Amino acid sequence: MKRLLGWWRGRAAKHAAVSAPGAADTGMPGYVDSRDCGLVDAVQSGWYQNHSDELFSGFPVGDQDVVLDVGCGAGGATLFCANRGAHVVFTDVVAEKIEALRVKLASTPARAIEGLVSDSMPLPLDNHYATRIIALEMLEHVEDPAAVLSELVRVGQPGALYLLAVPDAEGEKVQLDCAPVHYFRQPNHIHIFEREAFAKLVEDAGLVVERRSSYGFYWSMWMLIYWSQLRASGRELAGETHDVVHPPYSPLLDDWASLWHRLIQMPDFAPIKQHLDRLLPKSQVIVARKPY
Repeated sequence: MKRLLGWWRGRAAKHAAVSAPGAADTGMPGYVDSRDCGLVDAVQSGWYQNHSDELFSGFPVGDQDVVLDVGCGAGGATLFCANRGAHVVFTDVVAEKIEALRVKLASTPARAIEGLVSDSMPLPLDNHYATRIIALEMLEHVEDPAAVLSELVRVGQPGALYLLAVPDAEGEKVQLDCAPVHYFRQPNHIHIFEREAFAKLVEDAGLVVERRSSYGFYWSMWMLIYWSQLRASGRELAGETHDVVHPPYSPLLDDWASLWHRLIQMPDFAPIKQHLDRLLPKSQVIVARKPY
């Protein structure tokens, strides 16, 4: 799943405007790529607000910021910030991902670029280093989320903004009935965060929560279809989920992407999408601030 999220994050960061995908992508009438649909859905949910330079609503990034992206993966969030001229620092445990992202960032207007191979325990950075700290879909993978958050707080400047996201508990619980066992074992998701527990974890680390949100009903349903078809096929998957869930996708998943894409183009559907995103979201998001 993280591979899919990384794909559309990278695409959104690369392009200044998001256009709706459609038949022109493949020449197939009515075809919508699952990842393109996810990108449009995410922008509607508050991600990659190019007009206001917000990575997520309430999380603006400018050229004076020092941005730390922990567990950067493919680096979509880092790219968005680099394209705003920020000083970007990005970390991951996989050296190849750091080097690949370093190459991508070379052509951006970022005023400084630092790539670090690190498991965040500890982060090889000084106290009060960054003004913007990002940790997207990584705390569910680590042994001690509280310890990692403590490190993130240590390296943030007084007044620094934090953008934190983890899988939502409701979406995870539904997947317990259909996802392979390894999805909830190392190196995948070893924690399920209830919404209030996640907020308390952030507050206990010393941060002040400024905004809470959830999104991704589209992806929750997408994954349920994916896992159900995988189980019916009798195939087995092993390893990190973001490395094994990749295209080509099934006709049923294409149908779901096409249907959802048509729905979210309807102006009157926006309130329904918001309700569904709260009911069965893929992810929960917190924007928080380190006190001065």
